[in-house]
Amino acid sequence: MERAYLAGSRALSMVLCVVGALLVVVTLLRGGGPLALGVVVGVLFGALGLARLRLARQLSPDRRA
Repeated sequence: MERAYLAGSRALSMVLCVVGALLVVVTLLRGGGPLALGVVVGVLFGALGLARLRLARQLSPDRRA
């Protein structure tokens, strides 16, 4: 059960990273600047996804201490 949770957490992390990157790209293509809401939210989504991915790797049962 724990392995399924970690796999789901990794998948959600990757989705968050992709959504964040898409938000940044779409906002910039539509003429938004570096402080536009889409860029800021996209960067936050990407950072959240990376943080979750890092935590999932640290909590992985096959990781040796």
